[in-house]
Amino acid sequence: HLKFYIDGQWVDPIGTATLDVINPATEESIGRIAMGNAEDVNRAVAAARRAFET
Repeated sequence: HLKFYIDGQWVDPIGTATLDVINPATEESIGRIAMGNAEDVNRAVAAARRAFET
């Protein structure tokens, strides 16, 4: 999945790095996920703080 669920919506990550998800039994790639960076984390933390305060 190449988006993050932040503040009630699916958003594109700020960074562009991805990681292949590997099936350990077959060593095949079964998917790809977005790798968050510090800005992505800050955006998620800010959303969590707003939600906690309400």
